[in-house]
Amino acid sequence: MLSGYFLAILQGALLTVGVSLGALALAIVLGLIGASAKLSGRPIPVALATVYTTLVRGIPELVLMLLVFYGGTIGLNHLLEMAGSRRTVDINPFLAGVITIGFIYGAYMTETFRGAILAIPKGQMEAAWAFGMGRTRTFLRITAPQMVRYALPGFTNNWLVLIKATALVSLIGLQEMTYLAKQASAATREPFTFFLFAAALFLVYTSVSLWALRWLDRRFSLGVRRGHA
Repeated sequence: MLSGYFLAILQGALLTVGVSLGALALAIVLGLIGASAKLSGRPIPVALATVYTTLVRGIPELVLMLLVFYGGTIGLNHLLEMAGSRRTVDINPFLAGVITIGFIYGAYMTETFRGAILAIPKGQMEAAWAFGMGRTRTFLRITAPQMVRYALPGFTNNWLVLIKATALVSLIGLQEMTYLAKQASAATREPFTFFLFAAALFLVYTSVSLWALRWLDRRFSLGVRRGHA
């Protein structure tokens, strides 16, 4: 009988992976936009990016998730009512989780990418411009490869914390592995067994992530290490 619960938690783990990867993709996009805005030197983009990173990093993830899930549903239904529609909208828990976690960690990625870009000597970009390379080509050929190397330590930390934050999605009804572990614990009165199983799955997930990110770190730092040898 217990094997059925373990199988359900494993299936929920796939949903956890989906939430994590979707949120990571959104966080990377927001992080790049935010870093570009902060480094643009233009007052309005700098101010908007600063407000974004300051507010988001100061509000607990759970509060933001509940605001998006419940507040977003109420807000959308209110707008539909004002438009004369009798339809009601319910925000999908998966979508709410991806958007909320991605929005939160986009603020952290903003600072990670900004610091990585600032670590690159400005003279390299100026030299590329002097050779006639446009800003887009300079970013792709000069800035981005070096930015990855400088950003990887902070990126790794953000990613590991993001993975653990997906457990909060269980509170809005998404049947990922934390939610299913809680349901199995309530049904069997064996919380230690199922929560330990969920913890082990998170540990496997983070261990694989660390291995992959360390491989990327070695790949992007190879030339630097040879130069120092």
